Amino acid sequence: MRNFGRTNQWKNLLASRAVLVFLGIVFLIFAWNVFGLWGKMRETSRNREMVENKINDLKQEKEELSFSITTLKTEEGIEENIRDRYGFGKEGEGLIVIVDEDKAEVPLEANTGGFWSFLANLFK
Repeated sequence: MRNFGRTNQWKNLLASRAVLVFLGIVFLIFAWNVFGLWGKMRETSRNREMVENKINDLKQEKEELSFSITTLKTEEGIEENIRDRYGFGKEGEGLIVIVDEDKAEVPLEANTGGFWSFLANLFK
């Protein structure tokens, strides 16, 4: 009978309001931390995607640079680079220069001579 009374005391103690409030507070703290970790997990996955994209971009840039290096090791590649950079051409080869219209404007001369200089320049 004594054992029955002791187990009944534990049940009463665990079912008391103070213990239930304490357990509720502990549960809320755990729930709050779980939601915090969930948010950090989402942010980490976004950061991982950004880093993977950057790694892919860097790999592509590395391939392009290695291709440029291999082409610059040949004479044709060096010649093409010099032509692009400095605008040179081979002998007997024509070169086309494209000029922007904004930069090709010719400044107008000031009218200093008047009407008679206009007539004189008209017939030149």
